[in-house]
Amino acid sequence: MTMKGGYRLSIVTIATLALIICAWSSPALAKKAYLAYGGGPVGGTFNYFANAMASYISKSYDDIEVSSEGSGGSTANLKRLDKGDVDFGIVYSGDAYLGRHGRLPEDGNKYTNVRAISYLYGAPAHLVVKKGAGYKSAMDLAGKRVAIGNAGSGAAAAAERFFRHIGIWDKIKRQNMGYSAAASAFNDGKLDAFWVFVGYPNSSVIEAAARDEIQLLNVHDDAVQTGFYDVYPFYSPVQIPAGTYRGQDGPTKSFQDAAYWCTNNVLSEDLVYRAVSCIYSPEGLNHMVAAKKTASSMTIVDGLKGVAIPVHPGAAKFWQEKGLKVPTPE
Repeated sequence: MTMKGGYRLSIVTIATLALIICAWSSPALAKKAYLAYGGGPVGGTFNYFANAMASYISKSYDDIEVSSEGSGGSTANLKRLDKGDVDFGIVYSGDAYLGRHGRLPEDGNKYTNVRAISYLYGAPAHLVVKKGAGYKSAMDLAGKRVAIGNAGSGAAAAAERFFRHIGIWDKIKRQNMGYSAAASAFNDGKLDAFWVFVGYPNSSVIEAAARDEIQLLNVHDDAVQTGFYDVYPFYSPVQIPAGTYRGQDGPTKSFQDAAYWCTNNVLSEDLVYRAVSCIYSPEGLNHMVAAKKTASSMTIVDGLKGVAIPVHPGAAKFWQEKGLKVPTPE
């Protein structure tokens, strides 16, 4: 090899080493983080939120890519987060609380690895029946065919708590199915009622109301009369406003849980901090509202509203910078 050839080889080697060093030191060229976000059943609010958040975070950072995945819903996301099968997920505050303390229905496991990031929206119970069918209360559904949500979903878990508490869980003919499938079966006369536990307006209830005259049953009064709120303090009263759905002439009394953006205790503080900073920027919040009007409840002020489990350090850093006091639930 000539001196000239050796000189050229040295230049190439040095240049290659320089590129490697830059890749190690530059965030833009660093190894890309691929994160999975657990959403929910097709047609549910969880999916709208997960899709919108995943796409916006991915668009905002060159070194982070988030993919939204369908799931059974809240309790399924809780368990997958705890195992580290997904990195983000939407979980109802009640499921997160009960799961942490080993109090989920027929499940004594404690899911202690899940951490809260932020409050997303309140999810009211919708108990849909056909107008004129004569049902005045959830109690009237004993012996009737009722869709309660996908197995493993937050909707199904909330349905079991409610119907079991008021004493008709073993009296209704329960069917596990997603919201869109339930609305279709309801319109086809295969169901007497279906239960939806999401923010309003919900596309599946809109779909049902387009084909039949519907009525939303008042489940708040049943809850009050049976002491439901005393046993499950993470639920709170709410009204679904008149006109939310076709034929809904007046407001409907119900109760709600809080849907929470969650992660686990494995994801790094930096990744969570960057993700929450991105979504809760003015541009990020505008993106969320454009994707789903329910996201108008996402605000800095209410960022930790109703939190029932420990907050991830990356999220805690963000909220403290915004002036919020970060609770430390047991």
